[in-house]
Amino acid sequence: MDLSTSAPEPHTDKLARKAAFESNKLSKRLHRQVGQAITDFQMIENGDKVMVCLSGGKDSYALLDILLSLRQRAPIDFDIVAVNLDQKQPGFPADVLPNYLSQRGVAFHIENQDTYSIVKRLVPEGKTLCSLCSRLRRGILYRVAGELGATKIALGHHRDDMVVTLLMNMFFGARLKGMPAKLVSDDGKHVVIRPLAYVAEVDLERWAHIRAFPIIPCSLCGSQDNLQRVQVKKMIRDWERQYPGRIDNLFRSMGHVVPSHLMDRNLYPFTTLQPTGVEDPLGDRAFDDDEGCAPSSLEQPVSFTLPPFSDEEAT
Repeated sequence: MDLSTSAPEPHTDKLARKAAFESNKLSKRLHRQVGQAITDFQMIENGDKVMVCLSGGKDSYALLDILLSLRQRAPIDFDIVAVNLDQKQPGFPADVLPNYLSQRGVAFHIENQDTYSIVKRLVPEGKTLCSLCSRLRRGILYRVAGELGATKIALGHHRDDMVVTLLMNMFFGARLKGMPAKLVSDDGKHVVIRPLAYVAEVDLERWAHIRAFPIIPCSLCGSQDNLQRVQVKKMIRDWERQYPGRIDNLFRSMGHVVPSHLMDRNLYPFTTLQPTGVEDPLGDRAFDDDEGCAPSSLEQPVSFTLPPFSDEEAT
């Protein structure tokens, strides 16, 4: 009897089928969510040249991967060019991204700028690197987008990034401000889009594992464990583990704003408010079904500690 050609163990075969099923289900969800975000915010239009900013992290890899797939069956024509900013961090494997992009047949541009030395020289040891690093990187990418003729700049921020930014601005900046899915750049010359806006980070982590992206760790902000953003992300992850759906509810709230029930006098005419005699469905009765009135004993509070405030990270 030839054992080398024997059938695989039933248990092994079952696990393989299950893994394939879960991978296919995740793929469909990711493509549906990205496609929906693009449609909802009209992120990509016919004839666009989309510059995908590729850092070497899981999020930007997934963004490029999904956009390439969607382009094949999209009802419109658009081009994709991947751009990586090589900031000259020590040990950065400069060949990884060019090799990956060449294998995928993607047009790409590597921009070499030593922003690492600038950031390390100007920012005191122990201080947050994010603000200066972001400003330098943003300016360079805007310039490159113009040189390449890109009409859209696609960033890999996802749903959890948006929720974290909202909470950071509330906690540390005393403002109700988040991270939009689409905006005009600081210089007024470019449209910035975030096609992963509806995607949960845990799904991106799973997709990166399935697709075996050659991840490149960040030795700048990615190496700072005490960042406020890291702490807030841990907080919402703890919330989600205890009460599934909480992150999604926070995210959805950003798209369901009721100015009359906030306190911004620039958005709603509180000072000139007068009775109209007409019933208002958003009046006091809007609080009648408030689930926040549930007994607090039903939930155990989640404790967390944040490092000292620096508004550099809240923007």
